[in-house]
Amino acid sequence: MMTKICKRCESELPIDSGFYANDSSCKECRKRMVRENRAKKLDYYRQYDRKRANLPHRVQARQEYAKTERGTATHNSAKRAWSERNTIKRAVAIMVNNAVRDGVLVKPDSCTSCGKSGCRIEGHHDDYSKPMEVTWMCSQCHRDWHKTNGPGLNG
Repeated sequence: MMTKICKRCESELPIDSGFYANDSSCKECRKRMVRENRAKKLDYYRQYDRKRANLPHRVQARQEYAKTERGTATHNSAKRAWSERNTIKRAVAIMVNNAVRDGVLVKPDSCTSCGKSGCRIEGHHDDYSKPMEVTWMCSQCHRDWHKTNGPGLNG
């Protein structure tokens, strides 16, 4: 078995499993360098990843995958995992939906934050221990609120 010495950590490792092709650093050193670089330039990489994810061929591929049996199973699995991680939020959402169905709460046709209508209106909670205190927002305002203020109390 042929070995090679890493130029960074000076470990002697097998060429075939310890190094990437044409690299003088071992795989572990290379991975550490990549992680450090991403952490140092996190804003740049987040913007790059967002732009890349919205390329038309990638959006199309995600839509096609979502229609497959495996895509449906993955989506359902993710929903179940979210419900298990967020039991309080899920319980409050069920309470609010039941209250709207029963006429206890009235869901408006427009966002109370920006006034936009004709879009999906979501129930927002500042405090999940008060499930019937709901602010009705469009998806964008709701997302913006949480970006600015965090997850909310007791959530």
